Amino acid sequence: MDLATRLDRIESQLAIGQLPIRYALAVDSRDLDGWVGCFRPDVDMGRHGTGREALRAYIEPQLRTFRASVHQICGHRVELDATDPDRATGSVYCRAEHEVGDRWIVMAIRYRDDYVRLDGDWYFSRRREQHWYAADITERPQAVAFHGWDGSGKPALPEAFPTWASFWAQDGTI
Repeated sequence: MDLATRLDRIESQLAIGQLPIRYALAVDSRDLDGWVGCFRPDVDMGRHGTGREALRAYIEPQLRTFRASVHQICGHRVELDATDPDRATGSVYCRAEHEVGDRWIVMAIRYRDDYVRLDGDWYFSRRREQHWYAADITERPQAVAFHGWDGSGKPALPEAFPTWASFWAQDGTI
């Protein structure tokens, strides 16, 4: 790789690395403009429409289901596309805490991200949340079947990892 390509890759890694942090700060501060600004302008919301306004209309009611939150980014792996310098994927680990009524819900989350660079800036193109558990801080996740908050959806992890079942199948555990 020539120096210009190497420098572009480093700058891309650094810029993409800021996206999960910007996302977390925007969610926790309820900065909806900052939050939707992390996503590409024509973000595809499936049946909910296209664009940042569709994204905002979808997320705002969800953010009102809990009063306060703390999203802690624990790790981030970025994989730059080998053939397209304006695309990348990533995996972000996050511990999120949510004030839901008189409960304090803790979640262990993995985000699977697609990134795109448009006009020199990096954005989320797609963000998929998967989590291990959601439980009140006073509960063991197993005690609530890893699903202690209706707002979190059914946990997908660890079974969603492509290597999970084959690992456990080797000794007949699963």
